[in-house]
Amino acid sequence: MIKSNRRVKNNDPIGIFDSGFGGLSIMSAIHTILPYENIIYFGDTMHSPYGSKSRNAIREYIIPIINFFIKCNVKLIVIACNTASATVSLPAIQNKIRIPIIGVILPGVKLALTSSCHRKIGIVCTESTLISQVYPKTINHFNKKLKIYQQCCPLLVPLIEEGFSNNTNVISTIAINYLEKLLYYDIDTLILGCTHYLLIKNIFASYIRNKNIKIIDSAKATAYETYNILYNMKLTNNIYNKNHGNILFFVSDNPNKFQTIGQKFFFQTINNVQQKNL
Repeated sequence: MIKSNRRVKNNDPIGIFDSGFGGLSIMSAIHTILPYENIIYFGDTMHSPYGSKSRNAIREYIIPIINFFIKCNVKLIVIACNTASATVSLPAIQNKIRIPIIGVILPGVKLALTSSCHRKIGIVCTESTLISQVYPKTINHFNKKLKIYQQCCPLLVPLIEEGFSNNTNVISTIAINYLEKLLYYDIDTLILGCTHYLLIKNIFASYIRNKNIKIIDSAKATAYETYNILYNMKLTNNIYNKNHGNILFFVSDNPNKFQTIGQKFFFQTINNVQQKNL
């Protein structure tokens, strides 16, 4: 893994990556809070989705992406993917590359801990995230008295990436079926343990509207974590000679599909997606 020994500048970009589209919801939240920041987004569409891949395979995918970001002189890296965040040791990577790197799990967990009143937290996630047990481990690090219930949702990511997120007849039935297995335990907080699920947050929210269950939005939590790190390190971009920072999009495969579907996650038009073979 490449080390970054150069002096970081305020107008250096933020690097954000995901296995595909889901991380765009994280990027959208970061862009909203930090509109003047330059951003480089990488979607590893060749290997998407990560959720069903082995830990070793995911690590092999991640290293070239981080090296790509280092070559692009990023000042901070956001792993905008729960599965990838659950697979790697962020402190170990940061020690090697010498720039801040954050995932989406810890910010979401911190928010969940402040939201849970009855100490019962439910998590919907991918297979790899469930196997890693990263959420129970992280939650127990702060509070061992909480009861944690997890539900793997293998069908949701493929359906969302195929554009079914707005087809309530198809995806609502499946999402609610997964959710009902957690409601049996009388949870009071629901963590959406995959960035893709943020696109169908309204389906979960509508079903539990009258059940006093708090849904944890990892996008906002991660965005504020990004802001706090840059602010404390005095690395926010203070160059305001344009309306917003520049955003560059790279993918490992099929830029046309990314451009079409990705707009549903970013809520803005996506142009000039470049394919990058790492």
